[in-house]
Amino acid sequence: MPKPDRVHYSDADIEASWVHGAPVLNSTVTMAEYDPAWPAAYEREAARIRSLLGAAVLLLEHVGSTSVPGLCAKPIVDILLVLPDSSDEDGYLPVLEAAGYRLVIREPEDEHRAFKGPDTDVNLHVYSPDSAEIGRYLTFRDHLRTHHADRELYARTKRELAGRTWKYIQHYADAKNEVVDEIMARAAPVRPLN
Repeated sequence: MPKPDRVHYSDADIEASWVHGAPVLNSTVTMAEYDPAWPAAYEREAARIRSLLGAAVLLLEHVGSTSVPGLCAKPIVDILLVLPDSSDEDGYLPVLEAAGYRLVIREPEDEHRAFKGPDTDVNLHVYSPDSAEIGRYLTFRDHLRTHHADRELYARTKRELAGRTWKYIQHYADAKNEVVDEIMARAAPVRPLN
């Protein structure tokens, strides 16, 4: 099965994508056992985002490991936000910034933007509707929610990798690609926007 169009980020790639400089980790990754409060944190943020952006929100989903009951995770809630055009920052950036969200990553090649939350530890990922990443996020999440063996495989891999020292958190994320690809090969694709 061919691998997805993903490569490991170089230090230069990481540094270029961070708006105000990439934070250097030079440490292990903090991993927490599943916290049943994570879905409530997502719902609180989702309500705030919907109130700020209204009809511009095409899709808003809790994704990442904190969205999978029973899965260990970095204690940061990942949120997927799909807007009509993520490259049109004038249409949403001022509103989010006024509410306290901080733009931290800008990746123009796939029109990805990432924000940190104002008062909750969240990563808000913004994409346009045609991004292949949307389906990947949802497919992976939904598969892990319903396939115990793959959820455990992913958890074991994450724990092992989290114990290593990484210069950037992105290096840890890249190191998970092999097991993610293996699991994705078994997952039924989700088509979020038709």
